[in-house]
Amino acid sequence: MFARRTYQTDSFSKHRAGKATSKSKRSFREHVNTTKKTEKPKKPGSSPSLGSTLTSPIVTLCVGPEQRLFAAHEDVLSTSPFFAAICRGQFLESASKRVNLPEELPEIFSSVLEYLYKGDYYPRLLHNKRRNAWELEDAIDQNGGRGTIESTVYHQGPAQVLLKDTLLYCTAERYGLDELKRLALRKQGLQSGIQCSTILASARYAYANTPDNDSKLRAHYLALIIRSRSTFKRSGTMQMEMEVGGKLFFDLFVAMCNHMDDITSATRSPR
Repeated sequence: MFARRTYQTDSFSKHRAGKATSKSKRSFREHVNTTKKTEKPKKPGSSPSLGSTLTSPIVTLCVGPEQRLFAAHEDVLSTSPFFAAICRGQFLESASKRVNLPEELPEIFSSVLEYLYKGDYYPRLLHNKRRNAWELEDAIDQNGGRGTIESTVYHQGPAQVLLKDTLLYCTAERYGLDELKRLALRKQGLQSGIQCSTILASARYAYANTPDNDSKLRAHYLALIIRSRSTFKRSGTMQMEMEVGGKLFFDLFVAMCNHMDDITSATRSPR
């Protein structure tokens, strides 16, 4: 189990949110919209307005082995390069505008659609102005304790419980949604109380589903394990995972060596 710390920047620290009034919070989307006001305007057609999406064709999506049905506007889907290619006709059944995604998880795809329409997914990321920190919606119950946010999803592929935000990050990687990747990573940094076995399984999944040049999610897991090394070194799951091996543990070895080098340099430097 890991304590939650304040999350104020893009570091890998965690957050335990204090109770605050709704007036002192604003959503991640509101924050992004405020920031965008100072940015240069985008090229026409780069991102459809909400009004234009209401008149674009509806696409039906069959998700997962059970073929759960979702519906979305074509313009909304096309903000993803992956779906833009599909909607241009490479894979889309032109008569029915139907897309089959048998490998995707319905729970994760639902969050992707929520993000495409709303700029966030549940639990929303809220900014607490009083604390100048980000926190997750419903992270705290009425008594000030931990809320009922479900941070994991069962994945039938590896037959393991994995962190939802890691699954969303990897899905966003496939769909070319960089902002969703940043949002998922930030939200994962706010989670706490995650079992070692779930963290290690999610780390393996991240390594299997991100490119070798990924410098965000993989680094997040390496930093988390190093920071919580006293817990992981007592974990039987960690021992079994290390015996199996893989690139994750070579990267972990390199990261720990670099961490030790930094400590050595700090102690030798004159004060």
